Amino acid sequence: MGVFFVLPLALVFVISFASRGTYGGVEWTFSLANYLNVVDPLYLKVFLRSLTLALATTVLCLVLGFPLAYYIARSPARWQGVWLLLVMIPFWTNFLVRTYAWMFMLRAEGLLNTLAMGLGLIASPIEILYSPAAVLIGLVYGYLPFMVLPLYAAIERLAPSMVEAARDLYAPSWAVLWRVIVPMTKPGIVAGCLLVFIPSLGAFITPDLLGGARTMMVGNLIQHEYLVVRDWPFGSAISFVLMGLVLAGVMAYARAEGSRQE
Repeated sequence: MGVFFVLPLALVFVISFASRGTYGGVEWTFSLANYLNVVDPLYLKVFLRSLTLALATTVLCLVLGFPLAYYIARSPARWQGVWLLLVMIPFWTNFLVRTYAWMFMLRAEGLLNTLAMGLGLIASPIEILYSPAAVLIGLVYGYLPFMVLPLYAAIERLAPSMVEAARDLYAPSWAVLWRVIVPMTKPGIVAGCLLVFIPSLGAFITPDLLGGARTMMVGNLIQHEYLVVRDWPFGSAISFVLMGLVLAGVMAYARAEGSRQE
């Protein structure tokens, strides 16, 4: 942990206070200029877009993943392994390859537009690729298994007798879901949301390929500062601001949860 995590993190933290060299690289002139530049409206817009897409991805993954996880957990034991295998099969293929596949499906002459036009649903192709919608689709597809697996683990431990007892007491379906199932599977919901939100916030492959230059997220901005502009100090500062936002959100939730339990 010290060699492969703490030491590199400390090095990036020190670099975030340095200055960019004339031809790139690092000059050891320390200041807070990099962190002050982060609040520029141009970069704040990128942060806001990233937060919006990450939140939307998390919500959609939860809405889609919860029924799927519940169905898998309540399936016969001999089928649960099959469904979980199907959920994890995408991991067998490189994420970059899968993203390129979505590019072929979402482009104007791609599979989705061709099918929709063949069925008479649309008269002309819909421009989906290189838009926030395409990025959202790619993020939901990529991170949905990270929501399903912890939800399945939490729902699988839920005793069916608890649900049956609520129904025996004439609780409507929405009350069974909201008052019994959701509270008792909350650890899985929280774990799934964290596993989806954090990588979605820093994603750069999906927005780079599906969103193009018009849908830059924080991950793309950091990559651009490091590899294109070669402004390592500013890229490091953006990275630590992103880490701080995520850490602050997790700590705020943990404190609120601890206060509620007390």
